[in-house]
Amino acid sequence: MALTDHPAGDYQFLPGIAPYSCGVVCRPGFEIVHVTFQRPLKLSDGFEKVAHFLQKAGRPRTALCAMTLRSPQPFSFEGFAEFNVRYAEVLKSWGVFVDGVNPIARTNVAPVGLHASPGASAVFDHHSPVLYGFAFSRPCTDGQRPTFVVAGAGELPEGILSRDQIVARGNTSDDGLITKTQFVLDLMDARLHGLGVDWPLVNKVNVYTVHPLTPLLSILQARVGSAGVHGISWHHSRPPIEEIEFEMDLRGTQCELICD
Repeated sequence: MALTDHPAGDYQFLPGIAPYSCGVVCRPGFEIVHVTFQRPLKLSDGFEKVAHFLQKAGRPRTALCAMTLRSPQPFSFEGFAEFNVRYAEVLKSWGVFVDGVNPIARTNVAPVGLHASPGASAVFDHHSPVLYGFAFSRPCTDGQRPTFVVAGAGELPEGILSRDQIVARGNTSDDGLITKTQFVLDLMDARLHGLGVDWPLVNKVNVYTVHPLTPLLSILQARVGSAGVHGISWHHSRPPIEEIEFEMDLRGTQCELICD
C-alpha cells in the first residue's frame, strides 16, 4: 500500500478497495477531527448534515476523510457490493475521489439487539445503514503529533472481498477466534505502519464482535501496548458481512466532537 496525497483534502490515505481506503493521516499543519452523532442519521440525511457541518466549519467537502456507519444486520457479499455502489456514488458527486480512487476510510458494523430497543425503528429507517460518525481535516497550529483513522477490518486478506478467503471461516471456537484476532491485529499493524504511525499514538481501539472477549484480551492487550492505557472499547456488533466474526478499527486524534 502506497501512501497517497489528497491534494484538496489536506490529508494522505492508504488506497484500499472501491468502497473505502485503509486509513487516513493528516498532513503537516492539519489535524483529523472525529465527530460522533448522538443519534445516528438516515444515510441521506447524514450526508446533508456532514455537508452543512463542513460548510459551517469553513472546510470544503473534500476535507471529509472517514465515515462510520451502523447497519441493521450484516450483508451478504452481493448485498454489500450493491450498497457500496450507491454509497460511492454520493462520494463521487462530492468530488472527494482522487484519480478515481476512494480515499475515505470507513467502518460499517451491525449492532446486535438494537431492534429490540426503544426507538430502534427510528434509528434504522427503512432497514438501511445509518451514519454514526465521520472525520474531517482542518488546520491545526499545534500539529506536532500526526492524527489518523485506521479503517475497520475483519478477517479477510487486504483488498479481498470473497467468502472463500475468510480466515478460519465458520470456526468460532476459542482457537478460531484467536486466529481471527491475530490476523486482524496484523492488518492493524500494517495499516498503522503504512500511515507512518504506530500503537503509542493510538488513543481509540474499537473491537466489534458478538463473541466474548475474555479469551482474546491478553492477545489484544499485548499488541496494543501503551495504547491500552485508553482501554479497549467492545461493541456488541457484527462485522458488515455475513460469516465475518471479528473486526477492529483504530484512531489517534486530538479532538473528538459529539454532534446532536
